Amino acid sequence: MRYQRAPRAGSAAALATLCGALFPVAANAADQQLDPIVVTATRQATRANELTSDVSVITREEINAAGQSTLEQLLSRQAGIQYTANGGPGTNSGVIIRGASSNQSIVLIDGQRIGSATTGSAALARIPLDQIDRIEILRGPASSLYGADAIGGVIQIFTRKGEGPTRLNASTGYGTYGTTDTTVGVSGGTDLVSYSVQAGYLDTGSFNAIHNKSDINYNPDDDGYRNSNLSANFSVRPAAGQEIGVNLLASDGSNQYDSNDFSAVGADKNYTNDQLLESYSIYSRNRLNQVWTSTLRLGTSTDASKGYAGNIREYTIRTDMDQASWQNDIVLPIGEALLAVEYTKQKVSGSTDYTVTERTIRSLLGGWNASIEKHRLQFNLRRDDNSQFGDETTGSASYGYQFTPDWRAHLSYGTAFRAPTFNELYFPPSAFFSGGNPDLQPEQAKNTEVGANWERGNHRASLVLYNNVVTDLIEFRPPTYAPVNVSKALLRGATLTYDGRFSEWGAGAAVDFLDPKNEEDGPNKGNRLARRSTQQMSSYISRTLGNWDLRGEWQLVGNRYDDQANTNLLGGYGLVNLYADYRLQRDWTLFARANNIFDKYYETIDNYATAGANVFVGVRYAPK
Repeated sequence: MRYQRAPRAGSAAALATLCGALFPVAANAADQQLDPIVVTATRQATRANELTSDVSVITREEINAAGQSTLEQLLSRQAGIQYTANGGPGTNSGVIIRGASSNQSIVLIDGQRIGSATTGSAALARIPLDQIDRIEILRGPASSLYGADAIGGVIQIFTRKGEGPTRLNASTGYGTYGTTDTTVGVSGGTDLVSYSVQAGYLDTGSFNAIHNKSDINYNPDDDGYRNSNLSANFSVRPAAGQEIGVNLLASDGSNQYDSNDFSAVGADKNYTNDQLLESYSIYSRNRLNQVWTSTLRLGTSTDASKGYAGNIREYTIRTDMDQASWQNDIVLPIGEALLAVEYTKQKVSGSTDYTVTERTIRSLLGGWNASIEKHRLQFNLRRDDNSQFGDETTGSASYGYQFTPDWRAHLSYGTAFRAPTFNELYFPPSAFFSGGNPDLQPEQAKNTEVGANWERGNHRASLVLYNNVVTDLIEFRPPTYAPVNVSKALLRGATLTYDGRFSEWGAGAAVDFLDPKNEEDGPNKGNRLARRSTQQMSSYISRTLGNWDLRGEWQLVGNRYDDQANTNLLGGYGLVNLYADYRLQRDWTLFARANNIFDKYYETIDNYATAGANVFVGVRYAPK
């Protein structure tokens, strides 16, 4: 078979001609649909087509179509993101953004950081999808905007807000593994006030977390999960440009897991972990004059866990994070400036006897964004003063150019760092572990990125190439397993995405190529980093047919190694999911989702099971 040669990729005009032939629609995307407003990429409200970074948005409609999926599974269907889990819903899990581990990325809820200071990760498994209005994902180092740990990127979750007449909303459903999930809420708003309160409860029998019968922790039972959750948002606007508000999210969950901790008195293999995740904040956003807007935010977040062996409490661990920020957005003759100060205090407590139990971080940051005719520019600089290890300065610079109404490209460079956790610094010694290392220094990252975007009508495509060098990685070295700054990694890759609509049809795909290499001199040099796949593809096709909305998804994930030595290979897998909803009346919708319809068995972590074929059916009441 002979193929017609495509125009040379080096010519923007040739590419535009090719895409124009494939998608003969209106000339400019801005003429057909408004680009979403994104906050996370600059900390200022910016249209997506004016950004010089790699960003995507998950809408409420996509969340509705997620059905019984968890937040981590939903995120893993986005470009550049993989996930791992120690079993079913509620178990320890994490996402890998561009090859960076789960403690090398930041999670925000309504502008406020959450996470554990002992593990360095956020409990994504405990955040219910029903409480989320939308999610913004910023890929690439972002410490110059958000401080420590933003090596892979930032995930910002926005809870539901209210507007318009007072309305009730509710949804309930039942699915495989005896799963029930119910949410009810009320929201509304006027020019003066806005409000929203949402409450939910999830209960699932789940499945046995450990699949391997020869594993010492194996216990042939179903490891269930239940979660109660609440979100509330309230704001008042006494005058034009003046707003005071509060945000709240609380999630209280309990999951069962299998273990064989012989140190626990009277313990069998039935263990339970209760975890409370909370985020509270109050803010005042004030337009001081036509060019200056000030935002003051005070808040606190909590990540608290209790572990039980049978009916005996085995451990408690808690992180409290007090946060304060004052951000000033100033419109300049050219562009907009960002000036901010932040204060964070992290405190750990519980049954573990840490030698140091708190630390403070004081931060100053500045930035400038501008769109000058066809040029887009963004510069950011931040300095963090950490009471444990001193100062860290990070910066980023990016440039974008709009070649045609449809084509734009960007080039960026940024630095980032990850702060050592309390476990790495101060965990007490034991018979098998020499203890933490208080002399640890932060991990460092330097990232270069280039990308191109094409937009025409309802069609969007992008290609992003990145190269992230991470040094001073913290590793637990035998025989003492004391953590030390010795490792080096290279995270480079490419992401190609497309999303579009053809009348009643919709389609999209994201293809990732990742080369996550160990660069440290030694026996593992050149090996692939553990639990990273080098190839991944997520795609969907949808159709609106009268009162029906239909959607099919296909996800392919390549193989991965479960260890740094690259001796334990986990096979790749493919998943097919189906979703359908039917509008019974204007405000009532019957929906169903079937995940992993071909019952593919796969593992993201060695020996830990994943869900087989499962179905969830429900009804949703959501006034328009």
